[in-house]
Amino acid sequence: MNLRRPNANEALGTFNRSRDVVPMSGVCTKCVDGCKGGCDIWLSSFRSREVLYPGPFGEITAGADKNYPVDYSHLNIQGYAVGAKGMPEGTLINSDTAVFSAVDTTTEYGWDIKVPMRVPIFTGALGSTEIARVNWEHFAIGAAISGITIVCGENVCGIDPGLVLDSTGKVRESPEMDRRIEMYRKFHDGYGEMLVQLNVEDTRLGTAEYVSSKHNLETIELKWGQGAKCIGGEIKVKSIERAAELKRRGYIVLPDPTLPEVQKAYEAGAIKEFERHSRLGFVEKESFLEEVDRLRDIGFKRVTLKTGAYSAVELAMALRYSAEAKIDLLTIDGAPGGTGMSPWPMMNEWGIPTVYIQSLAYQYAELLKKRGIRVPDLAIAGGIADEANGFKALCMGAPYFKAVCMGRGLMIPGMVGKNIQKWLDAGDLPKSVSKYGGSVEEIFVCYEELKEKYGARISEIPLGALGIYSYAQRYKIGMQQIMAGSRNFSLKSISRSDLMALTEESSMVTGIPYVMDAYGEAAEEILLS
Repeated sequence: MNLRRPNANEALGTFNRSRDVVPMSGVCTKCVDGCKGGCDIWLSSFRSREVLYPGPFGEITAGADKNYPVDYSHLNIQGYAVGAKGMPEGTLINSDTAVFSAVDTTTEYGWDIKVPMRVPIFTGALGSTEIARVNWEHFAIGAAISGITIVCGENVCGIDPGLVLDSTGKVRESPEMDRRIEMYRKFHDGYGEMLVQLNVEDTRLGTAEYVSSKHNLETIELKWGQGAKCIGGEIKVKSIERAAELKRRGYIVLPDPTLPEVQKAYEAGAIKEFERHSRLGFVEKESFLEEVDRLRDIGFKRVTLKTGAYSAVELAMALRYSAEAKIDLLTIDGAPGGTGMSPWPMMNEWGIPTVYIQSLAYQYAELLKKRGIRVPDLAIAGGIADEANGFKALCMGAPYFKAVCMGRGLMIPGMVGKNIQKWLDAGDLPKSVSKYGGSVEEIFVCYEELKEKYGARISEIPLGALGIYSYAQRYKIGMQQIMAGSRNFSLKSISRSDLMALTEESSMVTGIPYVMDAYGEAAEEILLS
């Protein structure tokens, strides 16, 4: 049963007065004249458009909570009592060598020039949101020491307070972009990389030319969209002066800070924040191929693409065009997505959910393969936050899907580690943390391991980065255990046959055999032999 109430949610700070609500609308069964609050409709009656967005902006991330008919929990992983696939060639396979700690969790992506990662996960687009900016040091260093890729999202140059444009309106200086690239490179050791995304505004500003010429960045990512929303990227700003500045830079800013009535409402305290929106893109095959060629001519060794939970037509376009353009990685982001800045109704109600869109992507990849067309390396995103479901996604998409792109699953450890540092500095550790100790060395299981590796440089690693590394290690070890149980000792050996569908509907959607049918013929052969 779906218990989500569409007219009330903690993300919006709203609630139903009545315990009984209409299932579809979420309106209280008995709506009383004189009610003091506070469902979505009630709050929207005087705060209007503010109620579209989770808040407080910049302090939270929010993930949609719609319960779809089929998701990865409706699949289970097969376990076997014999065999060991994916062991290094020449290995004598027995109980002493086929141990879970011997499982290789590394992966790689790229058309020709591959990028290795120690764990098959990477961060989603950490762009111009406040959450990304204030936590970037933790996210970037955490990704670098974990050996995974980090995606620097859209609009970072465009909203940079220190942005300097040249006479043609192109980026000449962007201190915030400089900081982000330099922070990741500080601890990067050859595993993973940093991607910078481009949307319509980034292209107009010349972001690609800037990060290539100044930083020799090797990879750039084109963005068609994401799983949390089907419109352009958004942030909020609280200052009318800042809102006007962003409007002068060419962004859509709502309410319009240049209108007299908006200025008066801001002065009166009615309007407390402004939304900065990006423009919708329009995808055409020829212009897409030309843009990929242009980016390679600029000097990028790799070009990747991120697309959202659009219709089956756009998914087919993304796969077919990416194959023709020899895209190095296509990340497909399914609904519902989790973000800090997307309209709440859109997050919950638009787009193809992750397990469905990955099932379609697999079918389309198979069609391309049958036509003799090489399928680019793929990654899946959209609500996956643990190694069990990550492994299921990689199995379901094998051999095409190489990694899982994660949003909040990798952001949360960074914020937890950062806050542990604040609590330590203030001498105010909560009991949930202090029960493990009162020092960094006692609290963080992986601290001594990193100290051994980095020596005196351990002092340059913020605790948020330690949090991400700790989570990545747990993810790696958990995946090693799961993979050993399914007798896969490298990701190259996993397959769709390592999964079973727990319901007939999930089998129909995914093409994975129903649990009562999986391996049925092989079992009968044994019984009848």
